[in-house]
Order: sequence, then C-alpha cells, then structure tokens
Amino acid sequence: MTDSVVEVEGLWKTFGSVSAVEDLSFSIERGQVYGLLGPNGAGKTTTLRVLMGLERPTRGSTRLFGTTVTPSSPELFRVGALVEQAAFVPHLSGMRNLRLWWEAAGHHMRDADLDGALAIAGLGDAVNRKVKTYSQGMKQRLGFARLLLGQPELLVLDEPTNGLDPGEIREIRELIGRLTSQGATVLLSSHHLSEVEQVCSHALVMNHGRLITSGTVSELVGTTRSIYVEVNDKQRALAVLSGLAVVARVQVQGDGLVMELVDGQRSDVAAAIVSAGLQLETIMPTQRLEDAFLDLLAAGNAAQPQLHGTSPANSIGAN
Repeated sequence: MTDSVVEVEGLWKTFGSVSAVEDLSFSIERGQVYGLLGPNGAGKTTTLRVLMGLERPTRGSTRLFGTTVTPSSPELFRVGALVEQAAFVPHLSGMRNLRLWWEAAGHHMRDADLDGALAIAGLGDAVNRKVKTYSQGMKQRLGFARLLLGQPELLVLDEPTNGLDPGEIREIRELIGRLTSQGATVLLSSHHLSEVEQVCSHALVMNHGRLITSGTVSELVGTTRSIYVEVNDKQRALAVLSGLAVVARVQVQGDGLVMELVDGQRSDVAAAIVSAGLQLETIMPTQRLEDAFLDLLAAGNAAQPQLHGTSPANSIGAN
C-alpha cells in the first residue's frame, strides 16, 4: 500500500532514436499541489501523457493510487485531466457541451456534480451561451468545469494558462486556488513560474527529459546563494559578515544587507549574527522562483553533456 497519489519510477519514453524522457522518478502525496517545470522540449507533456495512459512508457512505470497505469485503468476515472487545450463544439452552448461529454462516457447527468463544477469554474450565465462567443479564458474555465463533473481526486493540468492574457491568467490561478483550498491533489505543468510559485506547494524541474531537482517551492527558491538580512545594527553586521569565510561579498541595501554566499547555508549567517550579539529580524533569499529556475537550468546544462545529439528545441516536438 502507498500514500502516494502519483508515482513515476525510472520512466523512459523514446520516439525512434529520440529520448523525450530519461530515467525520471517522482511521487506526489495526497493534498499536494505539484508543479512540473521545464523549458520547451523538457519532456513535461510527454510525462503527463504517459501518466494518463495516452502513451506507453518505453521503460519504467507510472502508478495512480498505487496501481500501474494502462489505457483502460479504472483509476483514470478518479482523475480529471486537462492535457493541452480543451476542445468543444463551438455552435453549442457550454452547458450542452458539458452534457454531451458526460453522457458520451455512458454516465447519467443526475450523477454529475454539475452545480459544484459550475460554482468552481465561475462561468455564471455564460454557460448557456454558445462556446464560439467565449474568450480563451472562458473556454479554459469550461474545460475545468468539464473535468470537475466527476469530482476527481487528482487534477492533471498541462499549461492551463497557455495563450491567456494577464486577466485570464489571474482568473485561472484563482480557480486553481479554490480547488486546492478544498484539498484537491494537483499536478500542474506550466511555463508561468509566478503562477507555480503562488499556487504550488512542491515543484520538479526537468530539462532534456531528465530530472534537475525537486522539492518544496520554498526549498527551490532557497537554492539561491544570494540572501537578504535585516538586523538592529547594519554597520556592525556589515563588519561581522565581511569577515565570514562563507560570504563572498556583502553590502547595505535599503533597511538591510545583501550578500552572496560561496559556501555554507543561511543558518551559518544567522548563527554568526546572533553570536555577535546582534538581533536578527529578517533572513531570506533575494531571488524568486524564476531566478532559481534559471540558475538550476544553467547549472544542469553545465554539469551534463548534450544527451540527444540535437538542440533542445529540436529534441522532440512536444513538451
């Protein structure tokens, strides 16, 4: 038995001579909001397609709720997936689209959580309008309503804000927030790092089909070597920190000090400040997830040889 909702173990997926995913492993626990990050060609969409039974793994395994995934796995009925863009019949209303999709799977509409899905999607009276009158953001919200009809235990979302304007992105982010506040388990692939930082508890960074790193979002942001501190005496702290072997450089910035670490951890800096009799008020990384993400990709590219014999943009057509 396992408490993991999603388990990916030693996953490889190749298309001919091209490797889209190479030896990828991760797991997602119930209630986590997990972000899957990586540039185009990283293998994100391919990973999700294998997880949903849309592609067969070349090697390795994927499990949902402890069961190995196949195209006919009953566990897939416990999953709501929005992989790539949601498609609808444009000349029909949003409500008619929802009914046709649900009934096409052999379900009775009385068994659908229609009220709950529409409440979370926030479409209002627009659900009775023809889909061809919808904005892209409204179509995405209708896509969310569709996947929520069955009250899924896991949501798999592939670039849910791709192609949306800033206002629509905010609407979808708030929608995801409503879902997570109800305890939903979410696997989210996204290019919008600020979105991941705001809605995800955990994240995985991959590139060229391989895992770069994973952990909580706060841990990933904390991988930066640049930190900011506020103390009760900036000048004394400047003298103390300038003499630390783990600090490359330090300078006053606003109400505090910014420094670059060459070794050690933030805890080493905090200990030195307290030992000097200073009062530590704030200590935090100066970078956000976007900066940490780019640093991790750069470090990963420097540490690994080119794996596919092609540029990342040409390694595979999908993510």
